[in-house]
Amino acid sequence: MSLQKTRVTLRTLDRMKKEGTKIAMVTAYDYPSAKLADAGGADLLLVGDSLGMVVLGYESTVPVTLSDMLHHTQAVVRGADRPLVVTDLPFLTAHLSRDEVLKAAGRIIQEGGAGAIKVEGCEEVLAGIRACVGAGIPVMGHIGLTPQAVHQLGYRVQGKDLASAQKLVEEAERLTDAGVFALVLECVPEEVAAQIQQRLPIPVIGIGAGRHCDGQVLVYHDLLQYASEIRPSFVKTYAKIGDEVEQGIRQYVQEVRQGTFPGTDHIYSLPSAVKERLFSKEGEER
Repeated sequence: MSLQKTRVTLRTLDRMKKEGTKIAMVTAYDYPSAKLADAGGADLLLVGDSLGMVVLGYESTVPVTLSDMLHHTQAVVRGADRPLVVTDLPFLTAHLSRDEVLKAAGRIIQEGGAGAIKVEGCEEVLAGIRACVGAGIPVMGHIGLTPQAVHQLGYRVQGKDLASAQKLVEEAERLTDAGVFALVLECVPEEVAAQIQQRLPIPVIGIGAGRHCDGQVLVYHDLLQYASEIRPSFVKTYAKIGDEVEQGIRQYVQEVRQGTFPGTDHIYSLPSAVKERLFSKEGEER
């Protein structure tokens, strides 16, 4: 079967891992970004809580709510035909009681239409992950730099010393045992990511984790430089659509001010007969 024509499922990802086919994941936050990422061939679309920064203008992911995630997930799902849509559980949600985690995850799947959820952390969220997996909700794990813990960890590379590197390997194995179908590694040394990728039977998706992961994920606005002020060293720019958008709007504003838009090609006119009657004496007396 062609991966380009078949909807991506968990089985698809397992097969790609076994065959050594790299997995391409990109964030998406609305209908147009989902449509374009789908058309571009992305395998996974992540409705990331990074929308807090790149779409909603917050300084971090912390203010993002479950309602925000549901709203954006619904839009992405409407624009995605082939990719599997994965949605982040927002800040604090995965740390609540088992029942509350299940309820939030269930809403993302049932109301949002996502195919899976993503959960940051390990030890403190294992119970919720097991509950979701047991209820039939696919869960993607996320360790290393976890943006929801920015106030505690800051934005810096994780796992650079022996103890923290060993901890990451152990966390990856524990999350796999808990039933996650894939794992995101963010901002960890390439050698640590390679060890984890070799040990785990599930796909390992890297972001700032080097070349040896089973796949990669980048933020839509970062890789396209679309009004993104964040420039992590691991991001490669593939297009600069922000510059083109700004230039297009600048030209539009200029033409409006000059009175050159709208031109004759952008207006509607009355048929001659109607125009004659409308402005004739008969039209005035109708």
